[in-house]
Amino acid sequence: MDSSLTRALRPPEPALLRRGSTFLVGDARSPLLRRLSLRPTPHPPACATRLVVSASKKKPPIEGVSDELNAIASLNLDHAPARRRVRDAFKQVQLQLDHCLFKLAPAGIRTQEWYDWSSKGLEIFCRSWLPEPNVQIKGAMCFCHGYGDTCTFFFEGIARHIAASGYAVYAIDHPGFGLSEGLHGYIPNFDDLVDNVIEQYRNIKERPEVRGLPHFILGQSMGGAIAIKVQLKDPNGWDGVILVAPMCKITEDVKPPEPVVKVLTLMSKAFPKAKLFPALDLAELAFRDQRKRKLAVYNVICYEDRTRLKTAAELLRATDEIELQVEKVSSPLLILHGAADKVTDPSISHFLYEKASSKDKTIKLYEEGYHCILEGEPDERIFAVLNDIVSWMDSRSGLKANNPRSMETELIQAVNLQSPRRD
Repeated sequence: MDSSLTRALRPPEPALLRRGSTFLVGDARSPLLRRLSLRPTPHPPACATRLVVSASKKKPPIEGVSDELNAIASLNLDHAPARRRVRDAFKQVQLQLDHCLFKLAPAGIRTQEWYDWSSKGLEIFCRSWLPEPNVQIKGAMCFCHGYGDTCTFFFEGIARHIAASGYAVYAIDHPGFGLSEGLHGYIPNFDDLVDNVIEQYRNIKERPEVRGLPHFILGQSMGGAIAIKVQLKDPNGWDGVILVAPMCKITEDVKPPEPVVKVLTLMSKAFPKAKLFPALDLAELAFRDQRKRKLAVYNVICYEDRTRLKTAAELLRATDEIELQVEKVSSPLLILHGAADKVTDPSISHFLYEKASSKDKTIKLYEEGYHCILEGEPDERIFAVLNDIVSWMDSRSGLKANNPRSMETELIQAVNLQSPRRD
């Protein structure tokens, strides 16, 4: 789940005051001074937003796990060794959660994980999911996760289902997120994320199991922005781009005025790692299914703290750059979005669809769908989205699935047998 984006309206002129070691920034209604925003909401009461450099947000205990696991989950996750320790402790717990992505995960998927050094000298976590040995691989899918997220939680289940349809699936954690090195939640330069994706997946596309096969890139939320910029930098490197609830433009009614942008840019240079206040829990906005919403707390290495100043500035800069170059998006394009998404605006996906120069482009909105259409919807909807992705890749890979029955049909039948009750 991408937690960089919330709702707010255009603020009045900001006032910047200094009080000791703390800054007050005019009005909490600023989209970027609360957290980067793509959707409007009624004005909250005006108040000052504090930029606090020190204390991190304390996580509440997770119900149903031991005190020992809760103690591990409460570790400071600023650096990768702590995040890796927490992930190792919760790995089996996550796979046993009552979620269709895990309960109905196909058997026989071959997995591998490793660390690779980036050109910036950082250890980058990589993971792969391959079909059973007797299944012909049709192509490769490479994943870009959203802000704050990791490829080791919900995407673990997503990847297994896509791999079972005949695709080799690969994922990395971006620097500063998940199990990769870097200060947690810190994006010093958005283009560094883009260049790292190009670098890592260029190597992966040369692996013997997928060399010469079609290659697709899947980006979710902020990962959608990364995937777009990857395509702009490497327009011939992909046979298709798949975007799920992409963060690619800020609507004009919530875009901060130029004075706010200038203040943010100035402060991000002086205090790049400082954290913005407040941080909001987006699970209610991102997950439509209430039972699945409660499972978000098990994503124990996601970044849920206040957004760092430089990170906010970089996210804004990235969306501005994408807006100016969207006509250059030329690869085959599939855009999927929940019609009721209050985290990233579905109208922006329409903007991307209309402006992109791709000759082969498709957009699909899912009625009543929230932000996390691959994780937080009713079971049937999740499998329908997965099937739409696989079917789209199939039609562009030149190969058909060994089993003529769709993944959607197979999995919905499994849901009816194993998970008859839905809130």
